[in-house]
Amino acid sequence: MTSPPDPFSAPKPDLAGAPEADAPQPEAPPAEAPLLETSPSATSPGDDPFGDTMDDDDDGPTVTYADAPDSLIALWMARRKRMAFGPGEGLPPLDVPLQPLLDARIRADEPVPEGSQSLHGQKLQAIRAELVGKPELAALNAILIAHLRKRRFPREAPQLFRRIWTEAGPALMQELPARWLISSIITFGDHGETEAQRRIGLSMNVLFSLMKLYEFERFHSGTRPETAFPSRRIGRKKLPLGMPQFSLLGGGLDVNLLAQLWHEAKDEPVAGALACHLLQRLNEDPRNLFRRIGLMRAAKHMDRMDSASDASEPGAEPDETPQD
Repeated sequence: MTSPPDPFSAPKPDLAGAPEADAPQPEAPPAEAPLLETSPSATSPGDDPFGDTMDDDDDGPTVTYADAPDSLIALWMARRKRMAFGPGEGLPPLDVPLQPLLDARIRADEPVPEGSQSLHGQKLQAIRAELVGKPELAALNAILIAHLRKRRFPREAPQLFRRIWTEAGPALMQELPARWLISSIITFGDHGETEAQRRIGLSMNVLFSLMKLYEFERFHSGTRPETAFPSRRIGRKKLPLGMPQFSLLGGGLDVNLLAQLWHEAKDEPVAGALACHLLQRLNEDPRNLFRRIGLMRAAKHMDRMDSASDASEPGAEPDETPQD
């Protein structure tokens, strides 16, 4: 088989997006999120861990992010500086043949470039090292995503990204790791061709971004991600912003959330097809909140059935325990 065209040796393209200085800039160290200053009394022994933690001091409440939203936007923008190209670097033309890039595989024995590299070159090298054995098209998709996350990006990048998923989406879904599938659907939020694609991308961005945060935090509980917490009475504990509690037996928040996402995605052939693929994989993965809620709901049903069975036995005392 003849070697596919090198998709990364095209001339440097025009840039689109917000204005930004064109002078090459050294790569800055990653900006760090501001640290929350906690009150010593917030972790005092014996305190109710579910009690009211609102700070009623004269100075006002303790905020999670100082000077928000300006501080958050500044941090976000600092992470979105464009990736400059080096001499001879660029993206392939919009009409690059995709099938040869699907057929060719990224090799593990590629030589390491010598000398200093552009930000584009550094990112591409890291991507190729991560995707060894995957199609060359996977690397092209990933480097397009990396550019499209910046304030300025090659002008043809959005159209090339959409063309890849329009023409080769089903094949890539079977090849890409979940990380890059999620990154791809999120990219549709900003660069989808239609309002439907952008809505799907933004919705999936919120879903998977929050999942990543809370599933990471849950690791610190010491409980395995596929293990549900034991059912217990939690009384009238407060949720953030005064939201009412979720009812395991009567609540449908989990169903409503997933059903709306699936409903909007199922008739959209490009971004929607990718979203449906990811939602199905999530449905099959035991290590997530939705599976654990299902396990807790099933256990609650069994407890209710056992209680009803016990109460129906002759001589059983009536159960006066208040219901959830």
